[in-house]
Order: sequence, then structure tokens, then C-alpha cells
Amino acid sequence: MSANHSETTEADRQFTLWMRSNLHAAADHFDVAVSGEPVMGWRLRSISAPVERNGADLWLRVVSEQVQYAEGDWWTGNVDANAITGIAKPRVLDTDEWEIPNFRRQQAELMTRMAGTPISPTDVLRYDPPLPTSWWDELRHSLDQLAAMPTQRLNHDEGGTKRAREARGPDIPLPPIERWETVHGDLQWANILRPFALLDWEFWGRGVAGTDPATLYCYSLLAPRTADIIWNLFADILDTDNGRNALLHVSARLLHRTTNMDDHPDLEQPLRRLVARIS
Repeated sequence: MSANHSETTEADRQFTLWMRSNLHAAADHFDVAVSGEPVMGWRLRSISAPVERNGADLWLRVVSEQVQYAEGDWWTGNVDANAITGIAKPRVLDTDEWEIPNFRRQQAELMTRMAGTPISPTDVLRYDPPLPTSWWDELRHSLDQLAAMPTQRLNHDEGGTKRAREARGPDIPLPPIERWETVHGDLQWANILRPFALLDWEFWGRGVAGTDPATLYCYSLLAPRTADIIWNLFADILDTDNGRNALLHVSARLLHRTTNMDDHPDLEQPLRRLVARIS
């Protein structure tokens, strides 16, 4: 094992312990008891756990970020999502923030706990889950309802357009974005439950039309049968110019993560084949 790897492993261990202390500090603040094993989020930036108060099962999440980045739409996403109705999702009941000056800011969110379990322990699906037709129908209905919801929040960024252009190749012009809609923004398999519910609303807002089904499709490329179900369910969206544009933007974002951040390297080649197919 290299010295750098050992140092990274030890740094991650120390940061995980610190995040656990943040979780317990938040539990004390909200007067709740941690009732299950904590779950670490992407790159250890958040920690969540089931909690209990007066016989009620709730969920506690703490996110930590460098002070200069702890602001904007994503920082208030879960609270702002309380405005969304008619979709199975958690509701934030209370929040708290505290800061280590000039270092990091922590935000704790106490929310309702959804019944069910994540479809996958990771973003990427690597098996074909036996989901009933009613589950898929609720997914489609929920995304249609969300797409029509008005909001001033933004999900899209100029960096996404730049990455999409690079993924397609410098000699092939990028189609203009012709339609926008409200999207969840991080529709991957660890954020979807069975029975149906959608978790993690940090990044919801106005984005490229088709972003959500395109995201779910890209995260399903290693489970071809499920990818086919998604394509058929959302063919009226994905098999259009707008849909292909959304697929290109999502593929470029995930390729950036697979190649530059070493996230899900086994997804890289299926993504490149998808980009070649739709370009």
C-alpha cells in the first residue's frame, strides 16, 4: 500500500469519526435518539441515520461543506422541497446550522422517515430488481408531476454544457437546449425506495427537459433489462431531440466523475457507447 493511499485512508477514517460526532451533536440538539447504523453519503460529505423521538421514527441527516460553498440552491434543496406535494418523499421538520469559522459549515435536517429500502446501495444499478408495474407507474406519474411544477430554483449549470460539448467531440455542434422543466436532479438508484419514494432533494430545480429519466437510464446501463424498461417507459421523452440532449448532458457529467474522480469506473465504457450512439 502506498504512503499516499495510507494517508488518504487515515484521513477518511478521521473525517468519518468527526461526521459521526456531528450526527450525535445534531441528535442531542433535536432531542432524538439514533436508532440505527449511520450511512455515509457521497465522498463522506454527509451522514444520515434513523432516529426516534417519543415513539416516532424519523430520519436525521447532517451535511458538511467548506464555508465558501455552503450556500445557494443546493444548500436549501431539501427544505425547499417541502413545497412539493403529491410525490412520495420525506418532509423536513426542523433544521440547525453551525460553523467552524473559516473552515466548514454543518447543516442538520430532521425529517420524516420513509418506509422502504433503497433499490441499490450505490448510485449505479448492477442487477435487475423485480419491480412491479405499479412501481414504474408511480415513478412516471411522479416525474411528470414534478416536471410541471413551477420554481425559481436552478439545476443546470454552464459547466454541464461545456462537458457535454467535450464528450460529443469538438467537430460536432451541440444541439441548443430547447426545453426546460423542473427536475429532481440526482435520480439515481440509491435515492429511490421500494415501496416507491424519492430521497435527496438537494439539487432539484429547472434543468434540461428529460434530465431525470436520462439520469436513471445512464445509471442503469450495467443492468440492461432494467435499462430497456426505462427506455420504453420514457421513450416519448428519451427518443426525441430534447431527450438525446438530456442523455448527452447526463452522460458527460457521469463520464467526468468516472474519469476524473474514479467514481464507478465500470460505467465508463457503456457511457461512451451511449454518447457515440446518440451523437
